[in-house]
Amino acid sequence: MHNPQEISAIIKLSAHKQNITIKNMLEDCQINKGFIYDLEHKQTYPSCDKICRIADYLNCSTDYLLGRTNNTKINK
Repeated sequence: MHNPQEISAIIKLSAHKQNITIKNMLEDCQINKGFIYDLEHKQTYPSCDKICRIADYLNCSTDYLLGRTNNTKINK
């Protein structure tokens, strides 16, 4: 599994590829707007619940968001 900064980068890149703003994604997933900041600056690992909500929203696997695979659909 990647460190929190790398997880943040994967989430941001995945959202960007789908023309989704981080702000909208976090609002729609009911996740605190400081989530990305916490990953990047406080080195806080995300909860399973938040990773699952983001993966569902971005239509990818949790393994992809955590850096366990480069394939977005494995274990979806």
